[in-house]
Amino acid sequence: MLDAPIHAGKVRRLYAWPGDLILMVATDAISAYDHVLPTPIPDKGAVLTQLSLWWFDQLADLTPNHVVSTDVPAEVAGRAVVVEKLAMVPVECVARGYLTGSGWAEYQASRSVCGVPLPEGLLDGSKLPEPIFTPAIKAPMGEHDENVDFATIVDLHGAELAGRLRDATLAIYTRAAELAAERGILLADTKFEFGLRPDGTLVLADEVLTPDSSRFWDASAWQPGRSLPSFDKQYVRDWLAKDSGWDRESAPPELPADVVAATRGRYLEAYRRLTGHDFPA
Repeated sequence: MLDAPIHAGKVRRLYAWPGDLILMVATDAISAYDHVLPTPIPDKGAVLTQLSLWWFDQLADLTPNHVVSTDVPAEVAGRAVVVEKLAMVPVECVARGYLTGSGWAEYQASRSVCGVPLPEGLLDGSKLPEPIFTPAIKAPMGEHDENVDFATIVDLHGAELAGRLRDATLAIYTRAAELAAERGILLADTKFEFGLRPDGTLVLADEVLTPDSSRFWDASAWQPGRSLPSFDKQYVRDWLAKDSGWDRESAPPELPADVVAATRGRYLEAYRRLTGHDFPA
């Protein structure tokens, strides 16, 4: 039995581990609109963990990552990893290759996203001329992260570290988008988290390129300006926004069984399409 966690986030629990390491466990909880929903998605935590491990392997020559071992207690096997203890940089490092979500809303008002000017005439779902770095400042749990421009990250963390965060984010996004495209998936946007080792090495941490941290679209159905079939938790967001009657001020509702099943199916399909293997039962 694990001891009490040293930190509990929306989806993950962190536990102290021998050797000044951390055991990171992904639960089956799902969050949307800055709330943890009361209904879990079966197998979700294991899918996020296994897909992150697959991506860390694909990116190993590009960036170091925080994974030390997958030798974990049986009670959390498959959904946990032992990781380095890092000085986490409190920045959501977002890369966008397509315009949608909060970026689309900002573009409509200013023709820019996080201070990056964009051309006229783009639609929701349009491919951007080139991927852009659109960081956010991490907020306390239950509050919404604040999108900011690159200059704000420079002011907060210095030009050198800000530049490293931006360059690493865009390099990883570019590699990942190419790999996803080979598998018929468009990586619309994604967010990364980085930490620093004592020697200053920048290390990719947390989860990476999962349906929780990314928007994955079916390339064969992509058409800007129209609803885009996705392999992520957008299905849950859409149900909450359109069908649930939730006012976002009260506690979020339970998810119906069909929404749970459809969401789980999308996570499993993302895993299968990206890795080329069915998720192990």
